[in-house]
Amino acid sequence: MHYMLMPLMRYFDFSGRSRRKEYWMFALLNLIIVTIFMTVLFSLGYSIDPYGASAGGPVMWLIMAVMGVYSLMILIPSIAVQVRRFHDQDKSGWFVLINLVPYVGGIIVLVFMLLEGTRGPNKYGPDPKEGFARGV
Repeated sequence: MHYMLMPLMRYFDFSGRSRRKEYWMFALLNLIIVTIFMTVLFSLGYSIDPYGASAGGPVMWLIMAVMGVYSLMILIPSIAVQVRRFHDQDKSGWFVLINLVPYVGGIIVLVFMLLEGTRGPNKYGPDPKEGFARGV
């Protein structure tokens, strides 16, 4: 649970390095939360059919508003943890902008997020796994 919340504790921290575990546990937490929101929406009769007769109700709009606020709240920590993952691979944080490339940008960043970081210290800081191995 600690790794799931670590990006939220380091909200505006774009320096240093983050392990793969931190990134993917945060992604899992967000997936769980969005799945809960979507389950509630669909159980209220929300339809993804644009021609459907379901217009929803005030509760549906409230849940969608909460989802929008949640999405805005996690935007900065999501970008920050990606920047720190790139730092862990000894790459510039500006690599996050690859996400903006249509069609393939997200896939390229996904591959980078799966790659292991550089061992030992690099120009962005000490290896986060070494601190974990020592019990720090």
